[in-house]
This record gives sequence, C-alpha cells and structure tokens, in this order.
Amino acid sequence: MNKDQKNEVIEVLKEKFNQYNNFYITDTESLTVAQVSNLRRTCFDKQVEMKVAKNTLIRKALESLDAEKYAGVLDSLHNVTALMFSENPKEPALIISSFRKKSNGNKPLLKAAFINGDIYAGDDNLKALTQIKTKNELIGEVIGLLQSPAKRVLAGLLHHHEKQAAE
Repeated sequence: MNKDQKNEVIEVLKEKFNQYNNFYITDTESLTVAQVSNLRRTCFDKQVEMKVAKNTLIRKALESLDAEKYAGVLDSLHNVTALMFSENPKEPALIISSFRKKSNGNKPLLKAAFINGDIYAGDDNLKALTQIKTKNELIGEVIGLLQSPAKRVLAGLLHHHEKQAAE
C-alpha cells in the first residue's frame, strides 16, 4: 500500500468516525474467511457498517480528529481489527453476541466500544452493551411513564362513573 492509498484509507476512516457517534473495535483474528463474510452480511442487514483496516491507519485517523477524545480506544488497536459503525449504540453488541452463540465461540472479541463519547474497554463489557437503551427506547419509556398516571386517573373516573350509573 503506497502513501496515497494509506492517506485515502485514513480520510475514509475519519469520515466514518465523524459520521457515527458509536463504533466498536473488535478482534476478528481467528475467524475464517466464511465467518467474516457472514459477519459482514449480518452487519449490512442491521445497518451496521463494518470496516477492516490496519491499526496504524485507524490510530492516525483517530489522533488527527481528536487524540484526547479517543485516547481510551487507542490502547485496543492491536491484532486484527474490524470496526463496526452504527447509529444504534447496542446493535453491534447484539450482532457480536448472536454471532458467538451461532458459532459456539468467543469471537469476534470486543476490544473497545465508543458510545456517545463514553469508552467501554474490554470484552467483559459486551453483555452490558447489549442491554443499554437506545434513544427511541428511552423516549418510549418516558412516554409510557407520562401516560401511566393519566390512564390511572381516567380508569378511576370511568370506574367511579360506572359505579354511580349502576346505583
């Protein structure tokens, strides 16, 4: 890979890091070619963008954007790295978990995740990341909570009204 090609990869990566608030850094080293293809297809189906790049190029892209902001993920750039970019903060975690179940393995390994500015380093965070709430789920919960008292009041009024009508 010549210098121009490397710079092109760095620019593409910088665009992705700017475009997405969430990305996962995974280790796909021991996966077969077929498994990696399968993983890519699953990612594509779930609107998760998967990119494989050399660690040095990923490091340069992150450092040129904001070395401080991404400092916590730089340590995870070793071995074979596949990046998963997603609008949904937990979708890559769900994909990784499901992939592991299907293959009865522990790969791909989660090296780190960057979720809305927070860094989760290490594979032991995977389970927690599958359980985080998306923005839409949180909004749904808030709406449910707001509707709940109103429903109780209405139910109470209707019950009271029905009781009076029966008398």
